[in-house]
Amino acid sequence: MNTIRFRDCNLFRLVMLVILPALVIIWGCNQGSYYSAMISTFAINILLAASLNLVNGFSGMFSMGHAAFMAVGAYISAFLTLDPAKKASMLPGLPQWLIDIQLPLLVALIFCGLAAALVALLIGIPVLRFKGHYLSVATLGLIVIVRAVLDNSDTITNGPRGITGLPKVATAPVIFFVLLLSLFIMFRLIRSQYGRGLIAMRDDSVAAQSLGINLTLKKISIFCISAFFAGVAGALWGHVQTVISGQFFYYSMSFKVVQISIIGGMASLSGAAVGSLFMTFVPELLAPLESGFTIFGVTLPSMYGLSNILMAIFLILVIIFRRQGLLGSSEILLESWFSKETYTSLFKKEEYQKLAAAFQRRPKKK
Repeated sequence: MNTIRFRDCNLFRLVMLVILPALVIIWGCNQGSYYSAMISTFAINILLAASLNLVNGFSGMFSMGHAAFMAVGAYISAFLTLDPAKKASMLPGLPQWLIDIQLPLLVALIFCGLAAALVALLIGIPVLRFKGHYLSVATLGLIVIVRAVLDNSDTITNGPRGITGLPKVATAPVIFFVLLLSLFIMFRLIRSQYGRGLIAMRDDSVAAQSLGINLTLKKISIFCISAFFAGVAGALWGHVQTVISGQFFYYSMSFKVVQISIIGGMASLSGAAVGSLFMTFVPELLAPLESGFTIFGVTLPSMYGLSNILMAIFLILVIIFRRQGLLGSSEILLESWFSKETYTSLFKKEEYQKLAAAFQRRPKKK
């Protein structure tokens, strides 16, 4: 006889995976600008890792060029949302119509995503012919190209000095609204016929092609969709930091997103949230150790970089002992967030009975 588990109880999911995280996020945003910025960065990291998982986890390809699409989104957002007077003085090389325009953030995000998707389309047509590590190296080359263009276009991007003074319009509520909307779209996409085709291509490309799946179209389309959400995330990141430059969107940024994806699980959109939780908050908690600490009466000296070393060790352990990531292919988070049953369980008597049975470890009734 099967025993009722907590994860099978919609009421338990509502409390632990919806209400409790929402309360923690709301509380953190009210603790000051530092914590609010950390939570906003956490949400952006989720969006970045989830969009990367569309390619790396569900299509069978392995891209390392996410930072390039972030950069495109961040700079397009700056062009569209900055004050016209500031653009005229800082970016005189922009066309006059682009200098005069100033859009709301939510409208600008659409154009940021489309611009990143267009770059992905242009680079994807020749690059997606590669497979395995050849594709990874090619997408790393895209980062170098984008960085070179940004650093050498003085009148358009202000060169290596970057763009400062971006309007701080990406508040935590706005970011979480964009995140949840994006995750819902990605979740429905993966659960659709299109998503099943992607998974078939990942598992066996020859069998998928024999069933009539156009592999080239699938690869290019999911690469562009992934880039779209990366461009949106890059725009949000730029407005949180208020300063953007080509140096921020280089190898280190791409490697960080890949780490988040691997830790949480590449074959799971929910894994992006778990990986982001580790990569955003754990290094901050470990940072005080770098200035020295006392353990068992022994005072250890300052060890700069200790938090990075510990996170690297953790990543190695995950790769060795949990190769599929912490969540594997589970979608327990998104299934809880976007399921009607989760929210209606609050008004159903049988859900309370099921939760009580889970506490008592009683078997399911047939």
